[in-house]
Amino acid sequence: MRRRNGTTPHCLRFPAPLDPLWAARDKQTMSSKPIAIEARSRLVRNICVYCGSAQGDDLVYEAAARQLGQAMARAGIGLVYGGGAIGLMGVIARSVLANGGHVTGIIPNFLVGREGLLPGLQESLVVGSFHERKRLMFERADAFVALPGGIGTLEELAEQLSWVQLERHTKPVVIADIAGFWQPLLRLFAHMRERRFIQPSLEVRYLVAEKIEDIVPMIETAAAKAAVLGTRKETVDPRL
Repeated sequence: MRRRNGTTPHCLRFPAPLDPLWAARDKQTMSSKPIAIEARSRLVRNICVYCGSAQGDDLVYEAAARQLGQAMARAGIGLVYGGGAIGLMGVIARSVLANGGHVTGIIPNFLVGREGLLPGLQESLVVGSFHERKRLMFERADAFVALPGGIGTLEELAEQLSWVQLERHTKPVVIADIAGFWQPLLRLFAHMRERRFIQPSLEVRYLVAEKIEDIVPMIETAAAKAAVLGTRKETVDPRL
């Protein structure tokens, strides 16, 4: 792994699982192996990607964003994202456009001066608030992917995980664990389970992809499974 400053990062060792039973459950939840069921790509027209307005300290994050953009465009899947021209947001949007894909950018007006509007988007929406942005991103997307990012990315990811947990929708949510970026969060989820703040009856349902090439197949398979089982739900309770 190569950092921008040319240094080699220290290897981190994460502690052993707090509870073997929950660790085994986590391993199943975090599997990046696609379910053995025929995927129907027409169920997935657009993917909302949450990611940083910075590029991070490791070139692997940029490469991942670029590769995901290529994969989505080649699969005929559009991108819904935060609309900015900088950071990983700009990287993935440019990648989708460069590969002939469709991009919808949704940005609050107060961020236009800070993050800029990426030119060349097929659809660029400037809205009045974060709440309106998140509502439109949800409505336009059939699935969600969290690439590496900061507080904003974490907040958007947590919101979708909460809605899925409360059975407000069944759109797939994928945590792209690029170079182990999300491991501390996954460990926190395990800790919450061990302390019984995440109950078995209200499990947090998500997919974890360690490889970018797994993301689109995982999403298509999950959407197809929900359709086959008759559990597909796309509407969030208006109260949320």
